[in-house]
Amino acid sequence: MRSFSHDGVEIAFLDEGEGEPVLLVHGFASNKEVNWVAPGWMATLTGAGRRAIALDNRGHGASAKLYDPAAYHSALMAEDVRALLDHLGLPRADVMGYSMGARITAYLVLAHPERVRSAVLGGLGIQLVDGGGLPEELAQGLEAPGLAAVTDPTARTFRSFAEQTKSDLRALAACLRGSRQTLSRSAVERIAVPLLVAVGSKDAVAGSPQQLAALIPGARALTIPNRDHMLAVGDKAFKAGVLDFLAQRP
Repeated sequence: MRSFSHDGVEIAFLDEGEGEPVLLVHGFASNKEVNWVAPGWMATLTGAGRRAIALDNRGHGASAKLYDPAAYHSALMAEDVRALLDHLGLPRADVMGYSMGARITAYLVLAHPERVRSAVLGGLGIQLVDGGGLPEELAQGLEAPGLAAVTDPTARTFRSFAEQTKSDLRALAACLRGSRQTLSRSAVERIAVPLLVAVGSKDAVAGSPQQLAALIPGARALTIPNRDHMLAVGDKAFKAGVLDFLAQRP
């Protein structure tokens, strides 16, 4: 595993394979191994002749843990991704994010469109515009003394997942509170890179991929059959759709 420092924050990353680069941005409470290695994304992309790069977002995995919610604004986290491109000497890359990582990717596209050859927003549909991020109850669940004390079902799911990934629960609570930003319709309408929105058909978190794609000129929507927010990540249809998108984009 490698790392670099951006604005005093140590960011860990993986870099495997050769060919055109695809930079992967994981979701909340996950990390590069859980989101991209274990579900086979790194192997899928490198097997398709791509260079696969995956970072641990600040507060996650092997990257630095911060406890001020202000340190987790989506725009700041997008700059970590841009800084990784700089660190690796890459003028641009295809960028794929999942859930929170998709939100970060959208912010990156708007701030630095010249660095993003194409973008995949996985696990995030119209909630990028209409949602308010993850609810406060989830942060409270992360801060509870134990899983047994968490009564909200969704909060229990996230607390259990965070424990499975051996995450820093206090850092995650700060991240959740600091990264709830949405984008306006006028903002997403300005996205001008080739873009795929991919969401599971049973995803109760992301919102409609079709509704988001309809706002973005030229964007495509992909529904991942019979998958919820957690299980869509490693789905074969998701992988096939992304590889097809990457093969067709300019």
